[in-house]
Amino acid sequence: MIPSFAGFGLGLRRPHYAEFLKHRVAVDFLEVISENFMVDGGQPRRILRDIRARYPVALHGVSMSIGSADGLDTAYLARLRALVDEIEPLFVSDHLSWSRIEGFNSHDLLPLPCTREALEVVAANVDRAQDALGRAMLVENPSSYIDFAPSDMTEWQFLDALCARTGCGLLLDVNNVFVSASNHGFDPLAHLDGVPHARVRQIHLAGHSQGAELLVDTHDKPVPPSVWDLYAHVLPRLGPVATMIERDDDIPPLAELLGELRTARSIAAEVVAVAA
Repeated sequence: MIPSFAGFGLGLRRPHYAEFLKHRVAVDFLEVISENFMVDGGQPRRILRDIRARYPVALHGVSMSIGSADGLDTAYLARLRALVDEIEPLFVSDHLSWSRIEGFNSHDLLPLPCTREALEVVAANVDRAQDALGRAMLVENPSSYIDFAPSDMTEWQFLDALCARTGCGLLLDVNNVFVSASNHGFDPLAHLDGVPHARVRQIHLAGHSQGAELLVDTHDKPVPPSVWDLYAHVLPRLGPVATMIERDDDIPPLAELLGELRTARSIAAEVVAVAA
């Protein structure tokens, strides 16, 4: 079982490097995009080492492609293992998606059908990744924009089965649940009630944008009230969990993100008070 970590953090992004290195910022951990630091030495790795000396760090990947029918890239896993060994992260995570086929990388998080055949592929890939990394990983629920007719289970049932088969944990992206529910017309509360709560170790909170017809997971806006409401709904159902604010575009001053983090802390404190 993956150890729990109850804390509140931010995604480390370039505009804020200097502030985190110069001052002690009021966060319990930072999350970085793994691929940005999977290099042999150099400035990126030095910065991450300096950050790690000050804060716990989680590694979040975007291109492991655990849904790839081609299997996983051996060289990718070796580079990630080297980073894991050096940084000793809180968590290592990636998405329930695929991005690579026959050597071509789409650089996008492409969706999977929730079928037993797909479960076989993903479970085999997660097992291989965990063996290569020497630790269990977290799998994140993606935002989605299309449905697959062959799906024979819900996404949360798929994730539940994946966790049971591989021992992996979950990174529950609450914004992605809201985006997918809005796009496909399912009940986000029922989805959150269905996920295997005991497997959740980390939460992502973020904003989204309205596209021409669908909501788009853009990470370029503050966390909206709809996502805060879902966070407040699911939090009492979980054990100790790490909560993080994600912002990848139109990045505001650090103080604004810390304000959002205070909101997350406040909601969590209210949940504890009610439970008591």
